[in-house]
Amino acid sequence: MKKDCVRYLSLCGLLGYGYAPESLKNALAMDLDFVGVDAGSTDPGPYYLGSGKGFVKALQVKRDLQLILPEIKQRKIPLIIGSAGGSGAAEHVRSVLDIIGEIARENALEFKTAVIYSDLSEETIRQAADGHLFSCGGSPEFDPEIIGRLSNPVAQFGTEPIIEALQTGAEVIVAGRCCDTAVFASYPIWKGFPAGLALHAAKIAECGALCALPVGANDSLVVELYQDHFTVEPPNPARRCTPESVAAHSLYEQPDPNCFYEPEGKIDLSGCEFEALNDRKVKVTGSSLIPAEKQTTKLEGAGLVGFRAITIAGIQDPEAIRHLDEIASGVREAVAQSANFISPQEYTLRFLRYGLDAVSPVQNGVEHFPREVGLVIEAIAPEQAQAQALIGLARSKALHQGFPGRKATAGNLAFPFSPSDFSGGEVYEFFLYHLTDLPLKFTPEVRIIK
Repeated sequence: MKKDCVRYLSLCGLLGYGYAPESLKNALAMDLDFVGVDAGSTDPGPYYLGSGKGFVKALQVKRDLQLILPEIKQRKIPLIIGSAGGSGAAEHVRSVLDIIGEIARENALEFKTAVIYSDLSEETIRQAADGHLFSCGGSPEFDPEIIGRLSNPVAQFGTEPIIEALQTGAEVIVAGRCCDTAVFASYPIWKGFPAGLALHAAKIAECGALCALPVGANDSLVVELYQDHFTVEPPNPARRCTPESVAAHSLYEQPDPNCFYEPEGKIDLSGCEFEALNDRKVKVTGSSLIPAEKQTTKLEGAGLVGFRAITIAGIQDPEAIRHLDEIASGVREAVAQSANFISPQEYTLRFLRYGLDAVSPVQNGVEHFPREVGLVIEAIAPEQAQAQALIGLARSKALHQGFPGRKATAGNLAFPFSPSDFSGGEVYEFFLYHLTDLPLKFTPEVRIIK
């Protein structure tokens, strides 16, 4: 029998960010069809994809999963986890599967689990690079010569693989790198609901209660999807949705207020209306999908470019702050003269001046200098030992570097930590951040976790 409504819970904005137990209790009192949670993002940069590590720690992930897993088992509804482990590569996916296994053993449970890997082979990337790769978000033209340097390359798939996983009857779906919307739109689309409404609702649900007031990704959201509209409401009574807050989140990370794009096509929001049903619940109508003539998939891959070391210090001398450009220039020159273990072309030395211009460049000079500045000096080199030596040189040079108007020989810098220098480890860059129009297939693997 065809369903009139799909009701689901977005557990939180990102697996491991947490959610209020009261929110879960209130949501589970409803008749839910599934629970979804996004677990990944490229927001923290390329390091986590390249290194295979998660930016949300295992204890955080376990806390969020150990509350929900027994509940979905009891209620016989699926749990869908997207971009598992943070970046969705095989190593990240395995880390989440391990945590599910721990919880299953501790609670004497077992879960029929569908695993969807999204990793890319070198052969697939070479095929894509042969006329089937296109820039995404201003990324430079892809250089096929770096394919061998890519670490954990993945594809960001849409709803199709998750729908296939749902068709297996899996209790838990652990997906590799996928679109955030796929986590929440797959089930409704599978059940025959309009894709435009399903994808728009998923766009809002992906960040949990971030569309509610007070704003927070560390809480839950309940979505009810019908054939001609959907509603959103936080299960936490301390939060509320308003037409303004929900409309604002429809624009989340989107350059055009009238639409956004997914592998399935263009979601047209130009005819949307947002209506308050009460002081906490909002109804949304008018979303539609313009199907893509040819689907594209985003590919992501990071490569190692060196090793990082940093030092952190504060500066309060007004003349030192006024002459930070001269100090930095002098330090660069002194380091280049002393670092006989590396050529200048092999390393970078960066000065981030918080309070002055670390976040955005100063336009047309500085009219009013701040009372104090936080200085981060960063060195990146081919080896960790080289980076550590470079930062040691830069820190000592900056500590005593002369500048116009200097009246004493005491140190320029105040260090908040001892030791003052920190090893940052591997540094990765996105080499692959492109779209491909090649048809890619990601087939779920079903297993029992107990």
